[in-house]
Amino acid sequence: MNLHEYQAKQLFAQFGIPVPSGQVAATPDQAIAAAEQLGGDLWVVKAQVHAGGRGKAGGVDLARNTTEVGAAAQKMLGTQLVTKQTGAEGLPVNQVFVEAGSTIQRELYLSMLVDRSCERIAFMASADGGMDIEEVAAKTPERIFTIAVNPAAGLLPYQARQLGYGMGLDKQQMGPFIKLAQNLYRLFCESDASLLEINPLIVNGEGDLVALDGKINIEDNALFRQQKLAEMRDASQEDEAENRAAEHGLSYVSLDGNIACMVNGAGLAMATMDLIKLQGGDPANFLDVGGGATAERVAAAFKLILSNPAVKAILVNIFGGIVRCDVIAQGIIQAVTEINVNVPVVVRLEGTNVEQGRALLADSHLDITTADNLTDAANKVVTAAAI
Repeated sequence: MNLHEYQAKQLFAQFGIPVPSGQVAATPDQAIAAAEQLGGDLWVVKAQVHAGGRGKAGGVDLARNTTEVGAAAQKMLGTQLVTKQTGAEGLPVNQVFVEAGSTIQRELYLSMLVDRSCERIAFMASADGGMDIEEVAAKTPERIFTIAVNPAAGLLPYQARQLGYGMGLDKQQMGPFIKLAQNLYRLFCESDASLLEINPLIVNGEGDLVALDGKINIEDNALFRQQKLAEMRDASQEDEAENRAAEHGLSYVSLDGNIACMVNGAGLAMATMDLIKLQGGDPANFLDVGGGATAERVAAAFKLILSNPAVKAILVNIFGGIVRCDVIAQGIIQAVTEINVNVPVVVRLEGTNVEQGRALLADSHLDITTADNLTDAANKVVTAAAI
């Protein structure tokens, strides 16, 4: 689950990480009122979307009076912001963050993530912060410093100093940076985060370190113990179909193809999509109905995949272990009967009660094509989608 910048900065402030003063606004009038309350003569108006690259896409504006603040908010609110990370459709801008302007001496980069290769939380830092950090990573990766943290000891001061030296901090800044880094580590752990990024972490005009931007991703599987963070979820920034799938306990990811897949088990789903590609087709989704699939869940899965207008055919590939093939067959029949399924459906069943499941499909007299094995199923669904 992703957080907006203003939400990330609320967490930063709670954990003692310096941030500029700012307020969120949903209308131009609210943005003007926020600027007046913040005071000063320079503000930054930032579109709140779950994507990076806002500055280069027109999602960040400087304003030197309240009229300009209102105009910037008016320009952004209600639009779809398209960045390199959003795709061509963009993301809706429902809120802007109005922040007091800062004097910037230097822009640094600091992030944390779960490094699965070493099974530890890792810090990444660079003296080259700002909008072009991706270019730094691609062309001069040696300028990005990484430190893995032993979970038994936590972030040690000498490790934070190594990061600080790598970013070129002076002696006066080193003490505050060590405290900042240790607070970030505590925030990361206590919030069950999977990624945290500050880009840029600035040295302001007074020589102090300030988090000028903030990005936090929370591990979905830990939300059951992060209720306050779960309430921050902004469904408007997420795929609608994926949200509906989660309500039914389905694992769903939208793709760009035209062959919908309904499979039980993530590994089998990946293999199914690979075989569809091998046969010349393009999957429209990843959909795992899970090991405990019921007829009702299968029907919900059909409704979900048929909500995609690009779908030209459906492949159901079920291996009956915990779930029985006859239960899946009943769900397929229920879905095809109740829903207006107007695309070809190819079904491959194998495992527990497979004969009963195939008999149910045959006796249903519905327009369902069965397959003997996965290769046969992939061939049939690719052919059907091309008609």
